[in-house]
Amino acid sequence: MRTVVAAVIERSDRRVLIGQRRKNDSSPLKWEFPGGKVKDGESPEVALARELREELGVTLVRSVEIGRVHQHYAGTPDELEIRFFAAAIAESDLAPLTFEKIAWALPKELGEYDFLAANRELIAQLATGRIKPAEILEAAEKTGASQDPSAD
Repeated sequence: MRTVVAAVIERSDRRVLIGQRRKNDSSPLKWEFPGGKVKDGESPEVALARELREELGVTLVRSVEIGRVHQHYAGTPDELEIRFFAAAIAESDLAPLTFEKIAWALPKELGEYDFLAANRELIAQLATGRIKPAEILEAAEKTGASQDPSAD
C-alpha cells in the first residue's frame, strides 16, 4: 500500500486551496488537495512539507491529521492510503508549479468541482462544517498537538 498525503489549507475567509491536475497527468484535469506520495523513509509530515514546496513553492508551518481513506484507482497496482492534514503555510504567494491551475473555494462550493474519488468524504465533511481545518489547527496549537515538519 502506498501512502499519500494531502493538505487542506484554509484562509481566514474560510476558503480552501485546491489544485487541478494537468492535462497529461493521471486523472487529467481532476481537482484535488495539494500533496503527493510519501517516499520510503519519510514521515507523512515531512512528505507534506516537501510536496507543498514542490507543488506550490510554499513552506508548511503546522499540520494536524484530520482523516484517512483507502482508495484503489483503476490502472494502478497499489491501494492508496490518503492521509489528509489541516495545514498552515507561511507564504501568501502561491505558484501552481505542478497544477493546471489552483483555486480558493468555499467548502460549500467544493461539490461543484470534479474531484478525485478519494476526496468525496472529506469534501462532504468540509461542506457541512463537521471539519473546520483552521479551528483544528488552532486547537492543536493550544494543546501542543500540531506537527512542525522541521521538528523531525
